[in-house]
Amino acid sequence: MTDELAAYDYELPEEQIARFPAARRDEARLLVVDRQRQTIEHRLVRDLPELLRAGDCLALNDTRVVRARLYGVRAATGGKWEGLFLNQTEAGHWRLLGQCRGRLQPGELIEIRPALVPESAERLKLRLIEKEEDDGIWQAEPIQPIDVWDGLEQFGTVPLPPYMHRDQADAQDFERYQTVYARHLGSVAAPTAGLHFTPELLDRCAARGVDRAFVTLHVGIGTFRPIAVEKLDQHLMHSEWCDVPAETVARLAFAQARGGRRIAVGTTTTRALESAAQSGRLESWRGPTTLFIRPPYEFRAIDGLLTNFHLPRSTLLVLVSTFAGHELIREAYATAVREGYRFYSYGDAMLIV
Repeated sequence: MTDELAAYDYELPEEQIARFPAARRDEARLLVVDRQRQTIEHRLVRDLPELLRAGDCLALNDTRVVRARLYGVRAATGGKWEGLFLNQTEAGHWRLLGQCRGRLQPGELIEIRPALVPESAERLKLRLIEKEEDDGIWQAEPIQPIDVWDGLEQFGTVPLPPYMHRDQADAQDFERYQTVYARHLGSVAAPTAGLHFTPELLDRCAARGVDRAFVTLHVGIGTFRPIAVEKLDQHLMHSEWCDVPAETVARLAFAQARGGRRIAVGTTTTRALESAAQSGRLESWRGPTTLFIRPPYEFRAIDGLLTNFHLPRSTLLVLVSTFAGHELIREAYATAVREGYRFYSYGDAMLIV
C-alpha cells in the first residue's frame, strides 16, 4: 500500500459521471469484488439478497440530508449571494459557506428567498456575525426567531454535488437524494451507497435472514473537498458528528458471534463504526470524528463494504483501497470505467466482501 496521493488517481470520461439517478434505485449495476479470491463480478443492486448470507448484518447511516443550499442577495447592495448551511453552533449561530462579489462585512444582512418559490415575497434575513479563520466560513443569526430546520425546509434546496453540473435540484432530487430510511437531520450530502435501497430490497434482505442496524454520521462539506497534499500523512481530515448506539453494537456483535459478516453500507457508516472501535473493539459512542482511514489501517468493525465509485484523489477512495487492497481496487475501477459503469453519487455501486 502507498502513502502517495498520486497512487489514488484515475481517468474518468465525463459522460460516466451520473448527473441524474437511475429509473429505479435498485436498478444500478453492482461490481462485486471478492478480496479472498481476488475476483470481480458484474451484478445488479437488486441481486444483493442473493449475495448476502443468513446471519449477515447490514449497517446503514440514517442521517437525513437537509435543504442546505441557500440563494439570496446582500441587503445593502442587492448583489447575488449563494451559500451552504454547514451546521449550528452551541450558541445557535448558523455556520455558512457563501460566495458573492465583493467583500462581506460583519453586521451585514443577507436576504434569503425561498428556493422553490423565488417569486415569493417572503424572505429569511440573516445577520453576519463573524468570519471564521478557516475556509471562509461565516457565522450568522436569523433576525427573526425561526427553528433552523424549519428555516432550511422553507428557504433551502437540496445541495447537489458540484460535479453534477446542475445549478439547482429538481423535484426528483428531493426524493432521490435521500435514503428511504433517513431519519436524523444534519447532512449536507447524502450517504450515497444507501441511495440504492428500496423498502422492498430491505425486506428481501430481511427474508434472507440478514439483520440491519443503524448509525448516524452527518456528512459535512469536507466530503466535496479533494486532498490538497501529496503525502496522505499530511492531510488534515475534516470533522463529522456521528452516533453509534448500543443496540447497533449489540446487533453487529451478535452477527459476528454466529459467523455472519458485518457489512457497512457506505464509507460514512464505515468511518462511524471504526471511530467507535478505536479501543480495539466496537463500543457505543457518539461525538465528532476526524478519523482518516489510510494505509496501513487495520479494520476492527466491518467485514464487508457496499459503496459507490468515488472521486479520484479523495479520502473516500483511499478508505476503499485500504479496505480491499490498492491493486485490487485499481483493477476494479479500471474495469468499471472500461465497462461503462456510472460514477459518483447517483452512480452504480460496488460490493466488497
